[in-house]
Amino acid sequence: MLKRFILWDYPRGSRPYDVMVGIILAFIFLTPRDFFRDQPRIPKASQITMLPSENGSSPFYVNAEFLKNIPENQRVDKLTQFLQKGTSSRRLTVIRLEPILDSEGELQGYMAFARP
Repeated sequence: MLKRFILWDYPRGSRPYDVMVGIILAFIFLTPRDFFRDQPRIPKASQITMLPSENGSSPFYVNAEFLKNIPENQRVDKLTQFLQKGTSSRRLTVIRLEPILDSEGELQGYMAFARP
């Protein structure tokens, strides 16, 4: 029986075939996301990039265009709200937002440091 299971020797439409398909579908849809260490997708992902974490904080690179029309005093709060919504982590808080400038002093983007 194990040999038939591994080689998938059951004819389509038979009871063992349907049971195996049901088990596979149950595994796909009922396995929690954390089992595969999958991370949620952030909307507008081309504008925000999560970098490898260090010292307990989660760094993000934020494209300058993403925060272009937001007043400077509201950027941390708006980015915190956006990241909380995009990552489904209500405890995520942006603690620091640093501008990244090129050699000529033009704004290229921001480094956002968040704490879970």
